[in-house]
Amino acid sequence: MWITAPGATGPAPQVASFHKVIRFDALPASYPVHVSADNRFQLYVNGRRVGEGPARGDLAHWRYETFDLRPFLQRGENMIAARVWDFGNQSPAAQISVRMAFLLWVDAAVQPAANTNASWSARLEPGWNARLQGFPASPGESVDARELDPDWDVLPAAGEWSAAMPIADPVLAQDTDQSAVDNIWHLIPDTLPPMEYTPVSAGRVIRSAGMRVEGFPGRPIRIAAHSHVSILLERDALTTAYPQLVVGAGAGAKIRLTYAEALVDNKGEKGDRNQIAGKHMDMAMLHDELIPDGSPRCTFSPLWWRTWRFLQIDIDTGDQPMSLLGLSAYFSAYPFQEKAKFRSDDREFEKIWEVGWHTLRVNAHETHMDCPYWEQLQYVGDTRIEALIDYAVSGDDRLAKQAIEAIADSALPDGLTQSRYPSNGLQIIPPFSLLWIGMVHDYWMYRTDAELPRKVLSASRSVIDWFVAHQRQDGLLGKLPQNGLEFWNFVDWSFTPIGVSPEDKDGGSVPETLQFVAALRDAADLEDAVGDPARGKNYREDANRTAASVYRLCWDDQRQLLADTPARQEFSQHANILGVMLDVIPVEKQKLVLKTMLADELAGKPAYPGSPNLTVASYYFRFYLARAIDHAGMGDLYLKLLGPWKQMLNLGLTTWAETPEPTRSDAHAWSAHPTYDLLTIVAGIRPDSPGFRRVRIAPHLAGLATLDASMPHGDGTIKVSYRRTQKGTAAKITLPANLSGVLEWKGREIPLHPGLQNAVLR
Repeated sequence: MWITAPGATGPAPQVASFHKVIRFDALPASYPVHVSADNRFQLYVNGRRVGEGPARGDLAHWRYETFDLRPFLQRGENMIAARVWDFGNQSPAAQISVRMAFLLWVDAAVQPAANTNASWSARLEPGWNARLQGFPASPGESVDARELDPDWDVLPAAGEWSAAMPIADPVLAQDTDQSAVDNIWHLIPDTLPPMEYTPVSAGRVIRSAGMRVEGFPGRPIRIAAHSHVSILLERDALTTAYPQLVVGAGAGAKIRLTYAEALVDNKGEKGDRNQIAGKHMDMAMLHDELIPDGSPRCTFSPLWWRTWRFLQIDIDTGDQPMSLLGLSAYFSAYPFQEKAKFRSDDREFEKIWEVGWHTLRVNAHETHMDCPYWEQLQYVGDTRIEALIDYAVSGDDRLAKQAIEAIADSALPDGLTQSRYPSNGLQIIPPFSLLWIGMVHDYWMYRTDAELPRKVLSASRSVIDWFVAHQRQDGLLGKLPQNGLEFWNFVDWSFTPIGVSPEDKDGGSVPETLQFVAALRDAADLEDAVGDPARGKNYREDANRTAASVYRLCWDDQRQLLADTPARQEFSQHANILGVMLDVIPVEKQKLVLKTMLADELAGKPAYPGSPNLTVASYYFRFYLARAIDHAGMGDLYLKLLGPWKQMLNLGLTTWAETPEPTRSDAHAWSAHPTYDLLTIVAGIRPDSPGFRRVRIAPHLAGLATLDASMPHGDGTIKVSYRRTQKGTAAKITLPANLSGVLEWKGREIPLHPGLQNAVLR
């Protein structure tokens, strides 16, 4: 039975506690429970943390978690407790919600039953509040510990506790019983593993004001009454974690924890992230507030993890002194394991690999995210890149599958998918619907699972149909709807003012049209494999007609580049990147086009701001630049194009930024693609057929003397090793059983078989 706390009503944020005592005379071999909540829960047994959830979804796909409580149980009485919250009108943008509710049930054969019903005790926690602070990620929290029950999770109900209020029976999503039609939450099991919850450093003290701070957070410090103390801590690298602050006494004190990716100077600029002098915490950033209860030990941890490299604690004490007893942190993220490796004689490229992997980690939770500090939303443009890193580095496809299904579930009646999902606010980015089809195609190339592409085929068809309806007679896309950031034809932030590529009066955007061509070809492959080959043939023919029109109408003979529109007044790297990738630009012209648009960068000039008469791809769209140079047979240029990432390292970033300086976000998933490219372009390991049933190894070593890399595969691990010698490059390649393929080097192809093989590349 779904339950809530008496008096729980929206839309204001509310936190409630629930608990129930069950007794065991003999402990069972296992005690599995299924748990869900709206918005979220944290589950405890006998004061010990069991887990959290549910993983985000929508009302038709509301997830529940399953835990075995046996390791937490004891003979006699046991307290099962949950803290549940509904942030209401202060909820994160990624949180869909109806009302505060909690659900726990055990399988019928398990006794004693701990199912939620009126036998549970409940109470609202008026001392807990939340407020969004100018961006749509998690709200900051305010906690008045004087109004909380410190023993809520270990002692039987007393005082202000009441019987929980039943709401409705739970219904599984596959339940076809018509009596369940009006049920709000349609439950599905969460297929993801529990998120990581690992102790990490909260940071080291780098500055204090109001008193000298020594030893903290490793040792307690005492703060006098009527004092203001500020303590600034720095971590070696940005993290996503639950901070946990423990204080003693301090009745009447106020504590504020402020979190930031970077410090800023008096102009509000970040600059070198490692430079501390002359910089300060921007106090408008995300923060939590605590009023301690004056007890000998009061512990605060927010209900949702925080993102920080810098954390500032500001304390104002009242009449009573206070002790800071400790500050710890628990890293939270999807439990990816780094199974791939990349090592070379150039340590800088290894560092780029490592920072990219860390950027992926802090953006991977129960959904992929664009950034962990600002939005925490599963945007398709970011998620496609993240999913490829998932496959190549971890071999774990579960989070990517969740994302593919979530975006399919977001489809609107007109056929487009939403730009990010789950989300409680509607936003459409039509090009992202096209990239989602590419994401399904990527999955099909890396995984033997044909069921998922088949399952989402109807959503793919609806997207294609929408764009076909918006084609002009010449094949180019007409003027697409645009309404600020709600219906938003975003291509790349390089296009000003809001990332939308140029159009003529009647449309004709080449970057938009060529993304449509790419989606048509990807959809054609999927139709051929798991759908309707006749439809696939139509898609392919439309793609070819459109590509020919783009070249005929938009190729500029004078500049030897594709223009952004048939008017040929504006030019971008984007149009030409896509033109090369898709062979819209004839093969014999592709290398010249790439050299022309990259001339300044290849000459050693900074990639940004670039030429004033050629819009330059930002970090995000350089993912597609990498695909273009590889496609054109110029992969040896790749390492020369990592200058922007070297510059970020020089600026002290520990995760990759959203855009060139000045950047808003210091940790943005779409900039992590070099970790994928180092493995697939430089080390050269990539699928050569759908389902990764064959491998193509086409390295681009570009002067590296040594390189060792590996990639997980469904049948084992693919390993490559390259050593430059006087006779050429000695290559050692090991393929898992059942996998064969080809080694490509300077136009030659050498067959590869399972096991170890050696070759000399000249």
